[in-house]
Amino acid sequence: MANYGFIIDNRKCIGCHACTVACKAEHEVPLGVNRTWVKYIEKGEFPDTQRAFHVMRCNHCEDAPCVEACPVTALYVREDGIVDFNWDRCIGCKACTQACPYDALYIDPESHTAAKCNYCAHRVDMGLEPACVNVCPEQAIISGDMDDPASEISRLLAREKVTVRRPEKGTKPKLFYINGDEAALTPEDAPVRSDYMWSNQRRGVGHHAPSGRDGNASVAQGVIPLGTKPGREQPAPQPERARRTYDEPNKGVMWGKEVPGYVFTKALASGAVAIPFLAAGLGLEVAASALRAGAVLGLVFMALTGILLIMDLDRPDRFHYVLLRPQWRSWLVRGAYIITGFGGLITLWLALELLGAGGIATAVLSWPLVVLAAATAVYTAFLFAQARGRSFWQSPALPVHMGAHTAVAGAAVLYLASFFVSGLQPLRAALEPTLVLGLLGGLFVLWAELGSRHPDRDAERAAKMIYGGRYRRLFWGGSVALGSLLPLALTVAGILLAAPVAVAVAGALALLGILITEHVWVEAPQLIPLA
Repeated sequence: MANYGFIIDNRKCIGCHACTVACKAEHEVPLGVNRTWVKYIEKGEFPDTQRAFHVMRCNHCEDAPCVEACPVTALYVREDGIVDFNWDRCIGCKACTQACPYDALYIDPESHTAAKCNYCAHRVDMGLEPACVNVCPEQAIISGDMDDPASEISRLLAREKVTVRRPEKGTKPKLFYINGDEAALTPEDAPVRSDYMWSNQRRGVGHHAPSGRDGNASVAQGVIPLGTKPGREQPAPQPERARRTYDEPNKGVMWGKEVPGYVFTKALASGAVAIPFLAAGLGLEVAASALRAGAVLGLVFMALTGILLIMDLDRPDRFHYVLLRPQWRSWLVRGAYIITGFGGLITLWLALELLGAGGIATAVLSWPLVVLAAATAVYTAFLFAQARGRSFWQSPALPVHMGAHTAVAGAAVLYLASFFVSGLQPLRAALEPTLVLGLLGGLFVLWAELGSRHPDRDAERAAKMIYGGRYRRLFWGGSVALGSLLPLALTVAGILLAAPVAVAVAGALALLGILITEHVWVEAPQLIPLA
């Protein structure tokens, strides 16, 4: 069986964009998005300058993270190694765009499904070369079977020194460059220096482009380019630095406000259920009204979680594909079954309670509810970890981060509910230390995720953007001061002074802090360019 790959010979590429145009024509790719594009970088100062052209596209990875992350097998690896996709199965969840370290995927603005270079698989099946190879005037794009020793690509791989993009991601890419310039292959090694007519495609029609996040891939994203002086829009002169002068349109933030919203409501649901049912499972005396309150709150917030998940899909009409056409390696699928099971178990307990079998239901279902609540709380950490394109989300502390937020959210919402449900008032003695410990744990996790050594420059840049860049005021003012330190002080004061109102205010502020933190944690890493 064949094993197809690409070589880009930068000794020959003249940056004519014939490959981009041929790809658009062959696949009717809409304006504002590209399957193949050419990145320009320049070095030096006049008259000692040079320009390099690098063709960018899907790497058809041997270990393709987009395929692993796709919940419905819309992306798949063919027997010949080509990573292809099926429009009719895609639900527009954008997990693939976060998983790809090469920014190769986009959401088609017409079909609202994911798309990318598919090696012109329909042409390959007829014995033809991909359209970009066929049209290149300098034969700078070489395709073929890498396992065939007689093929040109196999001979070049054996004879020439080649490089790939981001080998540290472990995807085993099959797009190779001869004379590849590291400044072009590594994102942000060649920041944008200035604009001139036709030097960028900033007003594209890609995903979320009209939202205002479609500008310069460094300045608009809040990442200060190398050499930039504070307060200036243009970087200070640095002739030794490479600079990017032409690239693809910025896709913007792919996972928008719905994702941090659903992480927040999920924490509320799992925490509201876990705390009272854990107490019941441990044999403590818990009023039936307290269990009912926790179950009702859990069901309401799980319903909101489901709504937000569906709203985030670019093809919400296909949301049921996640359950009916699952790809089991995807944590989006595993999470969907976890939250479905959790919601179903809450509903079962409530139904048995209404039928008068609450005692038996509690005895049998308490621990399964606690286990499913814990799984619901932390599975998103593994979903984010599957987004291998976003290094900041690869933190091993992320499950602890979400667990701490669940403890705080559950304690806070139950404490607020205790002013309306008398059965919850005896639980205040347990909710108060839970709130304190959860807030302390959350602060520790913030320190661990931001202050520890990061695996690569992308993660480090995202962290710096949070604590020292565009999100610093929101982080220090909202997440730390208003959402953690002040609630911690109010809770301790409320415990010492026996002032439940102070603890309730602390809980409300802590909930706001969680929402702010999740917004920052989800959005900031997406502003780090991948191409």
